[in-house]
This record gives sequence, C-alpha cells and structure tokens, in this order.
Amino acid sequence: MSLSIPGRVVVFDYGEVISREPSERDRADLVEVAGVPNASFWGPYWAHREGLDQGTIAVREYWKLVAADLGVQWSESRIQELWVADFTGWLSIDPLTFDIIADLFDGGTRIALLSNAGFDFASPFRFSPIARFFERIFVSAEMGLIKPDPQIFIEVATELGITPAEMVFIDNKQENVAGAESLGIVGHHFIAAPALRTFLESLAER
Repeated sequence: MSLSIPGRVVVFDYGEVISREPSERDRADLVEVAGVPNASFWGPYWAHREGLDQGTIAVREYWKLVAADLGVQWSESRIQELWVADFTGWLSIDPLTFDIIADLFDGGTRIALLSNAGFDFASPFRFSPIARFFERIFVSAEMGLIKPDPQIFIEVATELGITPAEMVFIDNKQENVAGAESLGIVGHHFIAAPALRTFLESLAER
C-alpha cells in the first residue's frame, strides 16, 4: 500500500527504528568476546559511544578506551572480533518499518536517513538494499554532530533543500524528537511500526 505525503521529506533514524535492538543472544555474544562480566561491560561500552558517533574517535580507539575503563588489554584480533560482534548486532531490521519505507517510496514521498552512527556504518547504509529508498543518507560521524543538537537538523534540512516545517522526523529517542520539534519539524517518537504507519497515514490524509 503506497503512502504519499507530498511537500514533505520523511527522515528516519536507524537504530531501533529501522533496525531491531540487538537481541539477548547478540549482547551475550559480544560480552563473551570481551571476556569480562556482563555487569562490568555495558557502562564502558556506552560511555564512549557519543565520541564514536560524533566522529571524534575512531572505531579502534573506541575499543581501546572501553578496554582501559575495564582494566583489560585486548589484542588487535580481539578488537576486530568485538567490532564484528557489535556491528552485526545492529544489522537486523524490523520488517514492518522496512515495509513502511517501501510504501512511502512507492507513493513518491521523499525519504532520508539520519543516524547517530560511526564512520563504519556509512557503507552498509549506502550499499545495502535499503539504500535505494533514501534520497540522502546522513551519518553523524561524517557531520561532526549528533542528535539532538539542533544544528544537525538544520544541516539536513539545508542539504535537502527544505525548511524545517517541511521535514517529518522519526526517532526512537524522545530527546532527539524534541530537538527536532524545537525547530518546527514534525516529530514522531517511534515505539512500534503500526503506530508509525497510523501517524504517517494521518499526514497523508491532511
């Protein structure tokens, strides 16, 4: 079923909107590769994520910082294994969200992607099958900005050739949606794909 929202660009977040949250098995596999207790791992894992997403630290440096916080040393091969385990955990998709994107595309709606992500995600975003649906793909590390900084939304709107009022922004984090809405962007806090479809259909009907 096509979804046509003329005069708007629908901008999607990636993690936990298009992609599923990493599963318990994914998380357990990552901790197993790290070789540390589960309770110790996640604080350091998240502590340096902002720098990774903003492009101020590289992937290898990120894992070195996590290791330092944990008081361990990982070999170069272990760092690569950690990256693989972490990276693949974020690649599974929510088919219902994917189908919404395809329906928007079929309806002629302009669509873009804006993700807080490191440089390493730029290629799968741009070269996986879903890339065909996006007019533009914006990766925070490449921009040197992260959501919810209002400037990142301003840059996206400028690159798309639209005003903030012509953008619809979808994200699973309320603070990111609020950052967009502060500029007059129409925001939707993503909880589940059926609610997202209802929201977008309401825009299509107006």
